[in-house]
Amino acid sequence: MTGEALKKIVVAGGSGLVGIPLVETLVAQGEQVVVLSRDPSRVSLPTGATGCGYEDLMGALEGAEAVINLAGASIAGRRWTEAYKRELVESRVGLTSRLVAAMAKCAHKPKALVNASAIGFYGPRKGEPISEQDDEGEGFLPTLCAAWERAADEALRHDIRVVKIRSGVVLTRSGGALAKLVLPMKLFQGAKLGHGQQGFSWIHLDDIVGLYLEAAKNPAWSGAINGTAPRPLTNETFTRLLGARLHRPIMPIPSFITEIGVKVLLGEMASEVLEGAFVIPERALKLGYTFKFEKAEDALADLLD
Repeated sequence: MTGEALKKIVVAGGSGLVGIPLVETLVAQGEQVVVLSRDPSRVSLPTGATGCGYEDLMGALEGAEAVINLAGASIAGRRWTEAYKRELVESRVGLTSRLVAAMAKCAHKPKALVNASAIGFYGPRKGEPISEQDDEGEGFLPTLCAAWERAADEALRHDIRVVKIRSGVVLTRSGGALAKLVLPMKLFQGAKLGHGQQGFSWIHLDDIVGLYLEAAKNPAWSGAINGTAPRPLTNETFTRLLGARLHRPIMPIPSFITEIGVKVLLGEMASEVLEGAFVIPERALKLGYTFKFEKAEDALADLLD
């Protein structure tokens, strides 16, 4: 870890899959952590962290060294109805704009905004590797991510450093995508999705937390950073690695059957799962970040053993 220790850091969305371990790590490092939440009384925080409602943004942000914004309704939480799309936009773009506006009014403005984004920015791609140099894709999710990032970039106008972490599929010990993949595998129902050759760009929880910490503390970090492990896989390869780790076979289900199932279950979101992308963390590597888990087999061994 480089950069100076933080005195005060504000985390929006600090009670989620990434937020909880991130806050715990910051507290363990001796930082003063303020967690923004719609209802602080209902959020369980580690000893040493303080909860604050969004109605007191100025009080929370004043004098902070950095703001980490993880807030937003779950992309995979529901089918993408028009109503839920509006909720996804407001919970990301709208809230980020509120944060930036409040930061700009502070007498002692935060020095950095580290804003969540997603590799959905690139949209579904074929087999070529994708880096931060690549352009926005087409569709709802790329449009949402691009608008989310533009809202964060408004902080640049107020001399606030901005880093945007485009996260891949975060693998954790409990909850998240891995738990959804493990359950059918344990029931002897694991199978590749569709043709199985689509990119699966993943990252271990420890590394996504590490990227956020480095982005907040290191003034050399700015702009878009892909939050993925250096070695993305095909969906089929990852499925076989998971099956081997769990000592379960992969069901030889025809691709058109799983494609239909995914489309029925996910609707418009199905294209993100059935196509995917091979996303490389080119900038994080150039900036000197050392990944704890570069290979999926090592990540699965750590998370599942």
